[in-house]
Amino acid sequence: MRKLSAGTLFLLVFSTAEAQWSQISSQSEPSSVKGLEHRYLVVEESNSGDRASLELAVFSTKTCRLRMVDQPSEPRLDLEEVMARGDFLAGVNGGYFDPEYRPIGLLVVDGNMVAPLQKARLLSGVLSSIKRKIQISRVSEFAITQKPDAAVECGPMIVDFGKSVHGLEATKAARRTFAAVGAGDQAALGFCSDVTLADLSNILAIVAIPDFKIQRALNLDGGSSSAFWFKRANGNAFSISESKSVRDFVAVVPR
Repeated sequence: MRKLSAGTLFLLVFSTAEAQWSQISSQSEPSSVKGLEHRYLVVEESNSGDRASLELAVFSTKTCRLRMVDQPSEPRLDLEEVMARGDFLAGVNGGYFDPEYRPIGLLVVDGNMVAPLQKARLLSGVLSSIKRKIQISRVSEFAITQKPDAAVECGPMIVDFGKSVHGLEATKAARRTFAAVGAGDQAALGFCSDVTLADLSNILAIVAIPDFKIQRALNLDGGSSSAFWFKRANGNAFSISESKSVRDFVAVVPR
């Protein structure tokens, strides 16, 4: 085996440390509701040249709110079918569920608790809508006494205090869905093409989304559950379908 010099090893480590994602293109389109936009971003990793795409529904909590949509029994429709049947503006798939489609972790729908909080390593955060505020909380920070209108427990946390989260899984690439909140009144639901959790954390912490700096982001159920839907201003919809039925959805509706 050929030995590497100390200088070569330093360069390899330095190169890996310097690798990062950067945005190479972006597009946006409005919805029929002020403060809600569909944004499409393409990012590239500096060392490998790998690319990923993101779909985001970025919205203001002044004009929009979150709603959880539950499917406790069959038939369980896909995201596109559910969104088309209601007054929905955007949506993604929601939290984890077991083989019997029972929710894993807290689920609150229209102010009613469907499933309680659970303690599990993966379930590290709660996305909730409380009055006119949307927040992502660590499980230790969240209290059901806040009486959320909508909430889902999921994880892991992938951006915290505007920075990427260390120690996330870095080898298994899959489709991802997530929720994010900024410092002001903006929030987002998003979908990302095949990346690892570590990659997604770095992408969301580093890539600049115009007028929206992500402060916290929470991973939702991914892989074959991942789905994204957005209603355009002309009434047509942009949709990425899940490949298996899911228990619940996170939706954006008019306030």
